[in-house]
Amino acid sequence: PAAPRLFARLVARAEVCLAYVTGRHKALIEGAIREFRLPWPDFAVADVGATIYRTGTDGWERWPDWEAHIAPDWAGMTSADLHKVLGPAWGLELQEEEKQSPYKLSYYAPLDWDHETLTGRMAAALDRESIRAALIWSVDGPAGVGLLDVLPARAGKLSAIRFLMRREGFAPDETLFAGDSGNDLDVLASEIPAVLVANADAEVRRRLRRLEGRKPLHMAGGYLGMNGNYAAGIVEGAAHFWPEADAWLRKFHEDKEI
Repeated sequence: PAAPRLFARLVARAEVCLAYVTGRHKALIEGAIREFRLPWPDFAVADVGATIYRTGTDGWERWPDWEAHIAPDWAGMTSADLHKVLGPAWGLELQEEEKQSPYKLSYYAPLDWDHETLTGRMAAALDRESIRAALIWSVDGPAGVGLLDVLPARAGKLSAIRFLMRREGFAPDETLFAGDSGNDLDVLASEIPAVLVANADAEVRRRLRRLEGRKPLHMAGGYLGMNGNYAAGIVEGAAHFWPEADAWLRKFHEDKEI
């Protein structure tokens, strides 16, 4: 298919820096790179924005500057310390070890729990301990279980992306974010130029329609005869916001160099 090869050609250019931004942990990101034959990134924002990795010839290196930035929110605690405060008292089931990170504490919870009341009470309890945390509830539909992630308040995808942009010197108009789910909404609705790929969740699409014309946002679908899904949507976003990228991509496509 043209889209993956166009995407690979685009991100291979010297002036392009590629970062994967995901809720997944490191092992799952590596697995997805192998399974889908994805280009190797320069950075990975993992664990719902709790961890930033710099990737290179020496492997994956956690970015200590980011951890130093978010650590004060937890008053010197790590996720293991915080579990001792939260887990036993709330009856939550700790997720597997590989799904934890120093600044991401993840639990399973029954779907029939009132998660709004639960997270509200937990936030109040953490506040009493001078711990500033973000509590993120989501659902694993196939497994039929609720997921609760506890992060430092300053963590998260959007905060991590902004931190990466500042440290690497990328202006907003030099940055492009591609998303498809509710977990991407804060970035999609931010000042950062963004593309909503065509395979996005319908509810996310509906909510973002309200922002069209008020922020740099493109709804993918149809570029160079592609469907706008996944890599095709990312390529389309690059072409939409960066005329020079559009020129490269059209040349690759027309010359059949892909």
